[in-house]
Amino acid sequence: MLTTREGISKDEAYTIASLPLSSLLAKASMLRDSIKGKLITYSRKVFIPVTNLCRDYCSYCTYREEPNSSNLIMLKPEHVIAVAEEGKRLGCTEALFMSGERPEQRYKEARAWLKSLGFSSTVEYVAYLCSLVLKRVNILPHTNIGNLTYDEAKMLKECNASIGLMLENASDRLCLKGMPHEHAPSKNPRVRIRSIEDAGKARVAFTTGLLIGIGESMQEVIDSLFVIKELNDKYKHIQEVIIQNFNPKDDTPMAMHAKPSREYMLRVVALARLIMPNMNIQVPPNLNHNFHEFLYAGINDWGGISPLTIDYVNPEAPWPSIDYVKHVTEKNGFTLRARLPVYPEYINEEFLDGNVMDVINSLRDEHGLVKGY
Repeated sequence: MLTTREGISKDEAYTIASLPLSSLLAKASMLRDSIKGKLITYSRKVFIPVTNLCRDYCSYCTYREEPNSSNLIMLKPEHVIAVAEEGKRLGCTEALFMSGERPEQRYKEARAWLKSLGFSSTVEYVAYLCSLVLKRVNILPHTNIGNLTYDEAKMLKECNASIGLMLENASDRLCLKGMPHEHAPSKNPRVRIRSIEDAGKARVAFTTGLLIGIGESMQEVIDSLFVIKELNDKYKHIQEVIIQNFNPKDDTPMAMHAKPSREYMLRVVALARLIMPNMNIQVPPNLNHNFHEFLYAGINDWGGISPLTIDYVNPEAPWPSIDYVKHVTEKNGFTLRARLPVYPEYINEEFLDGNVMDVINSLRDEHGLVKGY
């Protein structure tokens, strides 16, 4: 089996997926050590949920709300600035902008809200908010609001350090009747792949990943990882791959669906490292009780952790404190450092607008990580 910087082939991945877990973890961990060393990173962030209206209905989601909900979120600029400023005070360098997928396409209330603010689309409004936060607060936006066109990715690049969109899975089967993406047209893998490709053409530093445990097979996981690898081989813009576990939520169609097992998650993470040896690979610590185990499966990042705001997508899963993550990471022989929402290897003029670069230069040290953290 090839375990160099080129990674294993798809046939090799199918074969080794069923190796004894200890053997798979050892291979992935050794490969991570040889390429990434013992440095584990995270991003200190504030979570800004611009709106939780969404045109899609995913079978596992509690983020979306209807216009008449008491939990409806439709943030105004002053609310966004206030959250960003408090995050800045707490040492945050990332403002994660989230939104439901193009709610104006489904709801007249969303269209009226956007019109009252002077915008015709959620993407345009989020771009305005990102520019506002970048200029006024000197905190770096990272936007994850669904599928984007090439022109939209270019527009957001002017005011974002990076952009994200989870592939989740490349299998059309998960969109069939009775499957989790049946009523979520934006989760069609062809649509998502086109968005990731357009971001590559726009030269945007990009975050993507898989959602594990929603009914996929291991072969579909491997196929999906190779879709990501092939897109990155072509455009060199994918800075990070998140391996996120499904957690069942009350009051959803998948409330009784079992979460993925510890062993299954560890196998997927290890395979991701072996398939993409040079990739930054992340597992969210708030979704995994014994998150230290993933240090031995080949990860090198914990993702965004907020000292201020909840995880609005997974409100049932509070962030561990940064001090606790540091303790766990160092107890297991690794070093924890804060990074910006763009990884050091993407801090250059090809991937960043000049206005964004100016803020980055005020925050980074000589290694491209956050000064003082």
